[in-house]
Amino acid sequence: MVQADLNIILPEIVISVYAMAALLVAVYSAKDKLAAPLTWATAGLFVLVAVWVSGMTGEATAFNGMFINDGFARFAKVTILVSAAAVLIMSQAYMSRRGLLKFEYPILIALAAVGMMMMVSAGNLMSLYMGLELQSLALYVVASFRRESVKSTEAGMKYFVLGALSSGLLLYGASLVYGFAGTTDFAGIIDAAHHGGSIGMLIGLVLVVSGLAFKVSAVPFHMWTPDVYEGSPTPVTAFFATAPKVAAMGLFARVLHDAFGSVTADWQQVVVLLSILSMFLGAFAAIGQTDIKRLMAYSSIAHMGYALMGLASGTALGVQAMLVYMAIYVTMNVGTFAFILSMEKDGQPVTSIASLNMLSRAAPAKAIAMLVLLFSLAGVPPMVGFFGKLMVLQAALDAGLTWLAIAGVIASVIGAYYYLRIVFLMYFGQAQEDALDHRSAPVLTVMLMASAIIMVVGIANLFGVESAAMAAATTLVQ
Repeated sequence: MVQADLNIILPEIVISVYAMAALLVAVYSAKDKLAAPLTWATAGLFVLVAVWVSGMTGEATAFNGMFINDGFARFAKVTILVSAAAVLIMSQAYMSRRGLLKFEYPILIALAAVGMMMMVSAGNLMSLYMGLELQSLALYVVASFRRESVKSTEAGMKYFVLGALSSGLLLYGASLVYGFAGTTDFAGIIDAAHHGGSIGMLIGLVLVVSGLAFKVSAVPFHMWTPDVYEGSPTPVTAFFATAPKVAAMGLFARVLHDAFGSVTADWQQVVVLLSILSMFLGAFAAIGQTDIKRLMAYSSIAHMGYALMGLASGTALGVQAMLVYMAIYVTMNVGTFAFILSMEKDGQPVTSIASLNMLSRAAPAKAIAMLVLLFSLAGVPPMVGFFGKLMVLQAALDAGLTWLAIAGVIASVIGAYYYLRIVFLMYFGQAQEDALDHRSAPVLTVMLMASAIIMVVGIANLFGVESAAMAAATTLVQ
């Protein structure tokens, strides 16, 4: 029995053992001289495990239902691992040049990845919390990785304090759910809720949702996001904007459908509110930003609002739309942050949006790739980002949430302004004398171009992501 359980969680065990072995080897040998090889090795391991996980089939549970290995978990894990690998590959040269590439960096990312894999496979309130905390504790450290920087230290501190608050909310909600349901298993909770959940359980549900909303930067639990995005080293910001968002949205969907799927009407209105607030705050607050990392923070808040729109529908189609949206969102962000990482002046990182004036004249290839990504982020057809938004809007309409879909369209139009403003600056802004260095690391150029090409070529069949997401969604919403 134990052997069968261990076989089910073998991918997580492999990454955990690798992280611990790498830590021991690095500490007792070359330390930071091993940082670059460890970064590449960790990225390679993530890709191998992603291929391994994608080849798995069927549905199985381990440790009396605490851990679930199904199509939904596997889709989320592959997205998490591939995006984490991409960010590690992008960050190696950037971190090395600035003396930030410590051997702990890839190890912390590996441990965070294990926590994220645990989150999307959680079948119990206890395993949910274990995965969430493993991810969070690693992320608190990498947020403040630039120790000599006041902004980076402040980012880590803010993230830690507000993260502790969200954990407290989630734990209090979980204790209420346990108290009224008599179990921490999602299967037991859904039965208890189906047979007439009490007001106490609903209060617990709202608190759990609030704790999870913090992790996806949904309004009004978004206050940490702009400061943490701006203060963290840029590769860390790129990581925050990708893999953890997928894990948090996956956990959100898992909790709502596996534990509270029988009371959809009760949580739907809460998720609708989170969605609409996130879309509009993200759209309006980004307009006045002058720093591209802060702009991407508000962009992230708005995008989570659209993903939550899919979740709010409470249907398999909604979960499919959310998964497709997250996969597209992660791809767009990897390319966008590859561009941001390449923004330098005399070897120093630049994050001012004004520095992009007339970039098209000095670096036409980079400008056109960024234009494609910005159009996709804005949801301009025929880019792939448009089809992601179309899917979540369709899911909301099919669920009878017509007014939410209309609000989503309005927010999308408002949000398009700040993306198109960057395009305007790149092509029609005021020419500046040598605003940016125009040579960037080959890895960053490849990531930027690949992401932009995917946004154009993917309109054919979304590379099969749509059908994979549908299969994943049907295993969750039964």
